[in-house]
Amino acid sequence: MEAKVKEKTVSASQSKKELADFIGELYAFNVSLKLFHWHVTGPASYAQHMALDQAIDSLNETLDSVAETSYALVGDLDIVVPQIKTPNNIIKHVEGFYDHVQEGRKHFTEDFSAGLMDDFQEALQQLLYRLKRLQ
Repeated sequence: MEAKVKEKTVSASQSKKELADFIGELYAFNVSLKLFHWHVTGPASYAQHMALDQAIDSLNETLDSVAETSYALVGDLDIVVPQIKTPNNIIKHVEGFYDHVQEGRKHFTEDFSAGLMDDFQEALQQLLYRLKRLQ
C-alpha cells in the first residue's frame, strides 16, 4: 500500500513539473515571436510586424491567465524558460507550436483552463492567417 502512495506522489510531482515546463515553453515561444518581430524586413514586413505585435499581446495576456490559474489550482510552480532562438521560418514555427500546445492540453482538465488553451490556439490561428494572407 505504501508503494502505491509513493507512486502517486511521484506521479503528481512529475505532472506538476511537466505543467511548469509547459508554461515555460509557452513563455519562450512568445519571446521567440518578439525576436522574429525585431528581425522582419522586406516585402510585407509592416504587415508581419503588426501581425506579430497583435499576436504577442494576445498570447501574453492569455499566458498570464494560464500561469495564474495554474498556481491557483496546483500551488507554486518552478517555471524554467528554455533557451530561446530567433525562428528561421515563422510560419513553420507557429504551426509546429500550435501542435505542441495541442499536446500540452492534457495539463488543463478543467473547462475554464481548457478554455485558456482555446484562446491561446485561437491567437496562433489568427497569427497564421495574418502571416499567410495579409501582405
